[in-house]
Amino acid sequence: MPTLRDAAQRWLAEARRAVLVEVSEARGSVPREAGTRMLVDAHGVEGTIGGGHLEWKAIASARERLVNGTSLNGSEHFPLGPALGQCCGGAVTLVYTALDAQALLRWPVATPRFNLQIYGAGHVGRAIVKALAPFNVCIAWIDEREEEFAAAQRDAPLHPVAQVSTLCVDAIEAEVRHAPAGAFYLVLTHQHELDLRITEAILRRADFAYLGLIGSKTKRQRFMHRFEQRGVAPDALLRLTCPIGVPGIAGKEPEVLAAAVVAQLLQVSSPGAGPARNE
Repeated sequence: MPTLRDAAQRWLAEARRAVLVEVSEARGSVPREAGTRMLVDAHGVEGTIGGGHLEWKAIASARERLVNGTSLNGSEHFPLGPALGQCCGGAVTLVYTALDAQALLRWPVATPRFNLQIYGAGHVGRAIVKALAPFNVCIAWIDEREEEFAAAQRDAPLHPVAQVSTLCVDAIEAEVRHAPAGAFYLVLTHQHELDLRITEAILRRADFAYLGLIGSKTKRQRFMHRFEQRGVAPDALLRLTCPIGVPGIAGKEPEVLAAAVVAQLLQVSSPGAGPARNE
């Protein structure tokens, strides 16, 4: 998905006179955290600083600066309750900056939320990649079947973003070694034996942040027994998530499974979150 920084770059290329609105400080209960940005020009808005009265005021203030010819740079402080009547009890400071080349240079490049290897380009794999599109996630999508990637492109063409790379190789379990430490893994191929080999390779690395294996509780039990026989470390086995996805969501359609899995990935990658657990 194109980012707000991409939109800013496009606006600059189009010579649109615009204001960059940034939350420079956030205290207490607020709609968005410090560092959140929004672009405003006379006719359009890209991004959001949380909506509501605060965002309406920010847009009005940015456009007033554009219309009156005053300096586009400045700041405003908003106690959300007393000043704006919002139920949030915090306070926000907004900084207004002219959108120019320097503003773009100062714009930090966001670190990916997590690095993810997805093994399997079938229906569920496609749905998960599509559901992850709005998020800043670095994805390596791996399968031994070139035709599955071709089918994915026909069904729903992928955005040409650097965060998603596809790889078609024969011995796909060998790709496990190329993931960085602390990576996330999803194993959802078309063969149980292939799932077994890939999952074992990940378990033996033991430095994963999340390992999800598609399947039932029965599949988990059978795989666990085979891993125990092969001497896989018990601590690593306890961290295997199977079935995948947050519990309590009914339905086995690929899109439903994808929603449950993406929710689980976001849970695990959130600051202070513990490991995913099977219920």
